[in-house]
Amino acid sequence: MTTAAQPIRAPHPGEGRIGWLEQTVAGITGNIEHAIFTEHHARSAGWLQRRDPRIKMVAGLVAILAASLSTSISGLAILYAATLAAAAASRVPFGFFVKRVWLGIPFFAGIVVVPAIFFVPGPRLFDIGIGPAHIAPSINGLFGAALFISRVGVSVSLAVLLVVTTPWADVLKSLRALKVPQVFVLVLSMTYRYIFLFLHTTNGILLARKSRVVGRSTGGEQRRWITGTMGNLMSRAFKMSNDVYAAMLARGFGGEVRTFSTYRVRPSDWAMLALTVGVAAAAILAGKVLP
Repeated sequence: MTTAAQPIRAPHPGEGRIGWLEQTVAGITGNIEHAIFTEHHARSAGWLQRRDPRIKMVAGLVAILAASLSTSISGLAILYAATLAAAAASRVPFGFFVKRVWLGIPFFAGIVVVPAIFFVPGPRLFDIGIGPAHIAPSINGLFGAALFISRVGVSVSLAVLLVVTTPWADVLKSLRALKVPQVFVLVLSMTYRYIFLFLHTTNGILLARKSRVVGRSTGGEQRRWITGTMGNLMSRAFKMSNDVYAAMLARGFGGEVRTFSTYRVRPSDWAMLALTVGVAAAAILAGKVLP
């Protein structure tokens, strides 16, 4: 007696792959690739793009210092308004610039500052009874949390605007011009560049696994594979770092970042620095006058 052949079951869309991990790594890789290699906004003919990178770096540091020293929401609002105006004059899209900062900053900064809302002394808004204990957010704590989140958001916005409007090689060269230690600049350069390369290696590993797996794997098997892949990727990273450094030495690398750009400070650059110092001073003084 013969039996009918069993039909071949088509694989489930989620079988044989780790979709969430693959999508996350691919998304991060795409964003870093766009940031490193396109430099679309840094190459446009905007207001900040035409400024000398060294002066722009000093102006950015002055503005970030002012944001750290400002003790009022009004002062931070002045700085942020000036940042948005500079971004608009530099042809940086408003949605791109705002979402790049404020989609993540409130969440991570809020986690850090949440305990202060309840433990800072001052008038209480309301009481939350949890058994015999009472938790009450204070007005001073809420104001401090808002000030902290605003300060972090403005500082990150200034840093993002500086990086977006300046080619990465010019950022590194400007750091060296400001006497930042060579080792720090070299480590920063290698880290920024080769994170993308390691993510591409991870994408290759994920693609290789997906092409060789035809059935559904269990959660334990996926976790063991992820653990082994992390160790394999770390081993590859160490080997790749040695190979890359040897190749750089063979090509005459001496530790200095070199570009074809020639820096020349013009009167418009000094005017931009003076304007930045004026806005920074106004933001700090606003804390003594405005709430």
